[in-house]
Amino acid sequence: MLFMLAWLALTPAAAQGRGSVYLLDVEGVLTRYSVGVVERALHNAETSGAEALIVRLTVEGSVLQDARRLADMFVAAEVPVVVYVAPAGTRSGAGGAWLLNAAHIAAMAPNTSFGVTTPLVQFGSDLSDDTLELLRGEVATLMKERAQARGRSEAWIADAIREGAVLNNEQASALNPPAVELVARDLDELLTLLEGRLVTLEDGNEYTLRTLGRDVERIPLTLWELILLTLANPTIAFMLLVMAGIAVYAELLSPTLGALAGLGVVLFILALIGLIALPVRWLAVLGIILAFGLVAADLFLPSNGLVTLIGLVVLVVSAMTMFDGTQAPGVAVALWAVMVVTAMIAAFALVGIYLAFRSRNSPIATGQEGLVGRMAEVRKRLEPEGMVFVEGALWRAVSEDGDVEVGEFVRITGVYELRLTVRRLAAPAEAQA
Repeated sequence: MLFMLAWLALTPAAAQGRGSVYLLDVEGVLTRYSVGVVERALHNAETSGAEALIVRLTVEGSVLQDARRLADMFVAAEVPVVVYVAPAGTRSGAGGAWLLNAAHIAAMAPNTSFGVTTPLVQFGSDLSDDTLELLRGEVATLMKERAQARGRSEAWIADAIREGAVLNNEQASALNPPAVELVARDLDELLTLLEGRLVTLEDGNEYTLRTLGRDVERIPLTLWELILLTLANPTIAFMLLVMAGIAVYAELLSPTLGALAGLGVVLFILALIGLIALPVRWLAVLGIILAFGLVAADLFLPSNGLVTLIGLVVLVVSAMTMFDGTQAPGVAVALWAVMVVTAMIAAFALVGIYLAFRSRNSPIATGQEGLVGRMAEVRKRLEPEGMVFVEGALWRAVSEDGDVEVGEFVRITGVYELRLTVRRLAAPAEAQA
């Protein structure tokens, strides 16, 4: 008896005096920023001798190349990795398919699924059919080998790679052998079901999981990681890009000595940080910029809003096609965000068009004599023609004594056919008057 206890104490399955169970929540869109977060968590788990790393997957979409990178990391991990698709209602998509297949233990909550209805791998469109088939075959072989090594079903893999397949937790469990080992309602049940499970790592070492009574340490995100993951959300990246355009548009509408333009530049940079982590169709981004150009141009064109309408149509089309869904299934701008942004820009544009229309067509309410002699603020540089603001409206104006910068004040000297003539306040002729 003593000999048996001593032998068990020396076996790899019992010799590890491992520590806590680590828990990492992966949410939102799985991108290169997510890979960085998981890589840090995995390193911490390995260096601290954790019992296991549980990756709770609650993703809305995944960049395929980043999901594959993460799957390779899980296979090579030096600590048992458990991928748990949760909570109920999660559709883990392509990321779930790759990561559940690579994990040492695959678990799902009830009413969850993995996989997508499009091919699970994508290659360049310039490849021949024979080359594409060869590459798909290599990926299928890789995923089947991983499934066989874990004792899981490989029946769904070929269809998922070539055509697309979606399996819910019941379908995955019903396969023979099952595609996932465990179905657990919550974390507590998962820890109970993990107890005693045998895990074989890439180096051949075997571990028997002891999860009952272990402390669960949640791995928090750093501030920088949180910022990056937030910016990589496609809806947030889109709205930041739009807000940058609105800030620049507002600067044109009501000059603020560059404050709004500066804000627009900052928002644009933040949007770019998020966009570089996503498969962006840059032609669509140019379409969004063009849409703002059309809306802004309507301030100076007698189109009665037609150019703005065209700009809004371009904006909606560009927003809905902004990301390549074949390279990142499930990654798209939320429809509600497109509608809200369109309504917001339309409201801004209506205000701008109203002011411009008023400046071009409104009669002089107080008569020519009432405006002559009043001061006006330059809103568009007089060189010598531009725009000035007086009596609550924008007016076209011509300077009588050279160029005048935005923000300076001028004196109205005359009104001719809805156009003002103005003179610098510090002009010599006015000083003598």
